[in-house]
Amino acid sequence: MRLSFAPGLLALAGILGCTRLPATGPLPATPQQLTNIMLVACPHLSQLRKADKPTSDVLTPPRQAELEALLSRLQRFRPDVITVEELPEEQARIDSLYALYRQDKLNLSTLPGGRSEVYQLGFALGKRLGLARIYCVNSEGGTSQSILHEGQNIKLYEEATAAHRAYYAPVVQQWESGAVSMSGLLYFLNSRPMLEQLHTLVYRTPARVTDGTLKTDPMVDASFVKPHYVGAEFISVLYNRDLKIYSNIVTTQLATGGTRLLTIIGGRHVASLQGILRTDPAYRVVPATTYLKKK
Repeated sequence: MRLSFAPGLLALAGILGCTRLPATGPLPATPQQLTNIMLVACPHLSQLRKADKPTSDVLTPPRQAELEALLSRLQRFRPDVITVEELPEEQARIDSLYALYRQDKLNLSTLPGGRSEVYQLGFALGKRLGLARIYCVNSEGGTSQSILHEGQNIKLYEEATAAHRAYYAPVVQQWESGAVSMSGLLYFLNSRPMLEQLHTLVYRTPARVTDGTLKTDPMVDASFVKPHYVGAEFISVLYNRDLKIYSNIVTTQLATGGTRLLTIIGGRHVASLQGILRTDPAYRVVPATTYLKKK
């Protein structure tokens, strides 16, 4: 006797039809008001100064005039929160210095580290905008890119490092000579080709390096490093810091309710943080070059 499975199959299909999840679920709800964030890649201005090149000193009158022009351009972004590359543990010190700065009682030319972008850009822009505080969002974990120094395919990393230096060194040299302004320097450092090249050098190329070791570094716990994945381990050290900076940024936004954040930070972090923030539905990333001038 032939058994017929048709009725059972139809019943099963009916049940599955009633319980089947949609092929694509609804998109997560997004905030009604996105937080605009602009990450400004900035060199450590104190480190750019060279004794034999007076124009490399940001405290000289010509450079101060250029900084004023640069600040006017950044001010157009209208940030209501400014964050800088200082550790949260330094917040009380930064608060104290900023309070003095707002009262014109802080002389940056005599302050140790007074050439820093924290003061020359962060403090100066915050005072212009009447902001009560400059927020610290840095994280420990920074380390030199040179700790990745050996392994299979290390030549790829060395060649990429040399190519990157050859790309940016001429512009820095022009800035040192006075041929490039402060705004022009920052425009170059925030340009898409520069950010992408640096990001590839630091977060992509090292993954091709295997079977090696990292140089001893007090900021790196080498006990977890697997030699075969030495390049990927190196990337993880740097990316871990970026994730913590991202956490500091978003928790600062939650605490302040800011809707237009401006973060002044080293260029190595910018493309990485932009990538993280672009996948955060609460944020809209604004390129710094929108407000900077090429020359």
